[in-house]
This record gives sequence, structure tokens and C-alpha cells, in this order.
Amino acid sequence: MKRMNVRRLFVVIATAAMLVSGAAVAKDPSIIVQSTTSTKNSGLYDYMLAKFKEDSGITVNVVAIGTGQAIKNARNCDGDVLLVHAKPAEEKFVAEGYGVKRHDLMYNDFVIVGPPSDPAKIAGGKDAGEALQKIAAAKALFASRGDDSGTHKKEKRLWKAAGIDPSSGSGKWYRETGSGMGATLNAGVGMGAYVLTDQATWIAFKNKGDFKIVVEGDKNLFNQYGVILVSKDKCSSVKADLGQKFVDWLVSKKGQETIAAYKKADQQLFFPNAN
Repeated sequence: MKRMNVRRLFVVIATAAMLVSGAAVAKDPSIIVQSTTSTKNSGLYDYMLAKFKEDSGITVNVVAIGTGQAIKNARNCDGDVLLVHAKPAEEKFVAEGYGVKRHDLMYNDFVIVGPPSDPAKIAGGKDAGEALQKIAAAKALFASRGDDSGTHKKEKRLWKAAGIDPSSGSGKWYRETGSGMGATLNAGVGMGAYVLTDQATWIAFKNKGDFKIVVEGDKNLFNQYGVILVSKDKCSSVKADLGQKFVDWLVSKKGQETIAAYKKADQQLFFPNAN
């Protein structure tokens, strides 16, 4: 009898603990943001989300992966908000009913970084297409993410505009890592290969070695970020009210000022441009 009473007591205590835990969770609302990697790798989320929680009480849990996979995850209803950087894919996401509305959020630019030996002789250039043509002609090593991320999508458009199909050099001078931006930069530095990267990740990257920016300033290297609330019509699990509060805060004066204030090495990493 005593053993049975102890067992019952344990069950009562465990049940009470779960109820208390559930109440605590209820008091701490949260959302999931499917996101590109650069916003996390740059440290922006660590800086920005703490301020958002101070204002709203909402915890933002970030899944930071390539843009292509982030969009797939959002289509599968595995998130409440989408924050990525591939505008055509974002607009398609909304047009097909998966997103409520797309907002411009902020921008920076892409750059090409490379080794001091500069085998393709492109250092100081401002024409990305010309630089890629020289890289291909010299068969100089180029490390591509190859992961359908926003950066990879941009890279493919740049190669196409330059009239080059780099896949002919796959496994030779054109090396596809299938990895995120940080891992691809590490690989590029390790093998002495040129890499296309967003400026924010490059500024925050700590393993630069003797690599430097060799091409920048081309208008075609513009890098726009967008934010979208996932549609509750497609995904009944979406926390629409909480997600909308996050979107509204990001595009508000407070959110835009927070983005602008974030710096690394005294350099501004993102430039707000919400309408």
C-alpha cells in the first residue's frame, strides 16, 4: 500500500510540474523564423532579437539555412515568418499563396573575395561579369556554395549574364561545396579560390587569412532582403498574430533604426529600406 501511495504521489507531482511548465510556456510566446544564414552568421539576430523581445515579450527562434531550403521549409508549414534574400523566389512564394505579403527589409551587397596571388587578375574591378569571365578563362579556382541559397541563386544569375556555364568546370576549377557561407569561405581560403559572398558575412568572418575583396561596387551585386508572414490559409499552424507583430516591428522606425545601428569593426552591415 505504501508503495502504491508513493507511486501515486509521484504521478501527481509530475502532472503538476507539467501544468506549471505549460503555464510558463504560455506566458512566453514564441515564433519560428525560417531564415538565410547571413543574418545569423553576421550576428544581427543576436543583437536585434533581444531588442524585439524587450519590446514585445515574444521569443524568436531562428532556423538559419540557405534561402532555397528556408522557402521549402516555410512551404511545409515549418515556420511563421520567412526572412531571406532571393526576391524572385520570394515573390513566387507569395503569388502561390504561401506568403501574406512581401516587404523589402534591408540590403547590402555581394563581393568577390580572393587570394593575394589573384590568378585571374581581377583585383580592383567593379564589373562582376567581366571578373567571372576572367576567372573562367584562367580556370582559376572558384568555390561555389552550390546549395540553392540566395547567394548561390545570385551567383548563377551572374554566370548566366556573363555568358558562362561553370558546370563544365565542375570538380576542376569550379568547386561546389554544398555548404553554407561560412563553410564555403573556409574552403575557399583553404584552397586559394575566389568566392562570392555577402558583405555582412565577410565583415564578420574571422578566418580571412590574407584574402581580400577583389571585386565590389557593381550594381548587379546588390543584395536585397525581404520578410514575409507565412499564410495561415496554407498553414493552419502559423502564429499569424505573433508573426505579424515581428514583421511590423522590423519595418517600423524602431526596427529599421535597430538594423542600421548594428555594426562590426565600425562598419554597418545592413542598410534598412522598408517602404
